[in-house]
Amino acid sequence: MNAVLTWSKALVASLLVGFVAPVMGDQHYESVVKGADFRASVILPSGGVFTRLSEGFTYYRKTDRVNCDTPDVLVHGFSVPSYIWDPTYDFLASKGRCVIMLDLYGRGFSDNPDVPYTDHLFATQVLELLDKLGVERAAFFGLSNGGRVVSQIAGIAPERVARLVYVASSGFREVKRADDTSVSQQEVDALVAKYPELPAGQLSDFKDPTNFQDWDDRYAELLVHKGFARALISTRKNHDSQELDRIHSMLQASEIPVTTIWGDSDTVVVYAAFAEKIQRLLPKRQEYFVRDSGHLPHMENPQQFEAILTEVLAL
Repeated sequence: MNAVLTWSKALVASLLVGFVAPVMGDQHYESVVKGADFRASVILPSGGVFTRLSEGFTYYRKTDRVNCDTPDVLVHGFSVPSYIWDPTYDFLASKGRCVIMLDLYGRGFSDNPDVPYTDHLFATQVLELLDKLGVERAAFFGLSNGGRVVSQIAGIAPERVARLVYVASSGFREVKRADDTSVSQQEVDALVAKYPELPAGQLSDFKDPTNFQDWDDRYAELLVHKGFARALISTRKNHDSQELDRIHSMLQASEIPVTTIWGDSDTVVVYAAFAEKIQRLLPKRQEYFVRDSGHLPHMENPQQFEAILTEVLAL
């Protein structure tokens, strides 16, 4: 968890440089614009870099490896940015793997552009980053909502996908895109009004949150970024299962290895709700269930989770 703490301290340090007055209460909410001054003030962890892509600046972190022909690319979920992958990043790096993780638009240190937040937007962001790094092919790991993103990557550029690993993926649920995907100021204001409640809600991702008592504090730090509410609302409104179902059917007919990993006590993405569907779409997949874990099995039971990766990746 050291890398997670590094990210948290870095954000706190950046806020104290002058973006947010040291006061309590909702005066912090949506008050930090992630512009040039913000990026210059952020103390990044080892391997952390900002780069400009087509829709704005993207923060990513990459292991210091000369050979990065087929890296492991870790894609985070709906609202918590890339630091959620830190334990897995560190584990894979310790095995000598080239690892890349990034903050998707609207999350973490990356820009919050005023665009529709779609699976396609995020997939394009990942592919543009790989283009910039000279990476032609990768193994993609999608956590929760990140599962939707890595599926979209496979739909756009299957030739660039060496492997797909879904962790607690929400991409197999039945969802329908909103009739009106625009985001009003009224909707933003309503979500910001709920910000005081959101951090504690993040603890429900764990089967036993007592082991992660500072997790809600880390999430609270994200609520200062202007445009965060709009990004969350837009992402949710643009969810649709029809396109992903088509992609998953394509995967079944392809040679791309697919692995799915689930927490055995996940109450956020409930496996039973789509068990029949995923069996129909991806019967060839490798599937694992991590004991004593909720929605974040890589954090709650890292020993078993890492043993699964050791088997799947032949580490």
